Amino acid sequence: MKINPLKGMKDYLPDEMRLRDFVQGKILETYRASGFERISTPMLEDMENLDKSDGGDNLNLIFKVLKRGEKLNAALEKGDEKSLSDMGLRYDLTLPLSRYYAANRAVLPTPFKVIQTDRVFRAERPQKGRLREFVQCDIDILGDDSVNAEIELIDVTARALLSIGFEDFTVNINDRRMLRSMLTAMGFAQDTLDSVCITFDKMDKIGAEGVKKELTEKEYPESAIEALDAFLKAGDFSIQRVAELMEDKTLSDRLIAIIDAVNALTDGRYKIAYAPSLVRGQGYYTGVVFEITCAAFSGAVAGGGRYDGMIGKFLGQQVPAVGFSIGFERICGILLEQGYKAPVAQKLALLYRDDVPFADVLKKAGTLRGEYAVTVLPQQKKLGKQLGNLENAGFAAVAFFDNEEIKVLGKTAE
Repeated sequence: MKINPLKGMKDYLPDEMRLRDFVQGKILETYRASGFERISTPMLEDMENLDKSDGGDNLNLIFKVLKRGEKLNAALEKGDEKSLSDMGLRYDLTLPLSRYYAANRAVLPTPFKVIQTDRVFRAERPQKGRLREFVQCDIDILGDDSVNAEIELIDVTARALLSIGFEDFTVNINDRRMLRSMLTAMGFAQDTLDSVCITFDKMDKIGAEGVKKELTEKEYPESAIEALDAFLKAGDFSIQRVAELMEDKTLSDRLIAIIDAVNALTDGRYKIAYAPSLVRGQGYYTGVVFEITCAAFSGAVAGGGRYDGMIGKFLGQQVPAVGFSIGFERICGILLEQGYKAPVAQKLALLYRDDVPFADVLKKAGTLRGEYAVTVLPQQKKLGKQLGNLENAGFAAVAFFDNEEIKVLGKTAE
């Protein structure tokens, strides 16, 4: 028998779970105080739903579940690989939420402001920062097509990050429709825009020259590549400059309205910035997309966007939807590396002798709880050694069943 978890999976020690519980608790506290309600969906989804979810590269990372019994035997006889599986583990929480809303729309409010904090699964190549099982913390607003939905999600997510100690971060924002309109105006064909956007999204990693080189290797029109290169080298990445290249000015007006509103809410605690190359990986995003980055850390700590087409796949009619997901695993990893300790009640050990009724011990423990987190333990013969071990284990104090003394460990007894 193997004692280690599967690759890409992780066991969590008590200190790690204490931190994870604290972080998730602070996030949930902020979400709930802002009027969002928590739901839960199954880990497994119908394979047809997953295949048609426009999840980008994530569709190649789905853990598929084989059919069972006679159905599996029949599929094996057919020799059709696709028919072997009828369900899979969810790769994010957006597809399950869309199905959930379509099934329960009649009893849900409009707009529906919803929380999901749950495990998702991707068949990643295991490495630092990439697990096969991880937690996502999402909030979504369904049924509101106004900019108010984006503004509220940014505000709530930013306050959640502030509540766990993150500072000096930037909300980067873009609109996919603006980006595609700009690229079309430069001469890129409509059917190549997804590929061009993937390359453009690497701007912060490979720079303008890297973008030009990759687009040239993809053999896109030289005139279009030169137009994009000139735009990048000009260094004017303002919304106004991009708007000059677009026919539909309402898109830039919408983005400006979001940025202005968020700027009025930040109180200098964080920033919001237009990022013309921001795309986000999922194919289901239809408009505004956003990511949060911190100057002190590489990579994003939160991301999301508008996905107005997803629910319509189930209902046959469009429902506006936008969501923001906090990178829970990323944040917990950063806090652990910093040696962050989650604030908890001080631990007290209530020691008792074997001849004492255990029910009486638990009653006394109840009187001590509130000020302390109380653990009941048998008193050992070598009390001095036991007290040392308790101090090393993080206990702040010790109480004794047969008297009222509380001994503060590491200090003079009180």
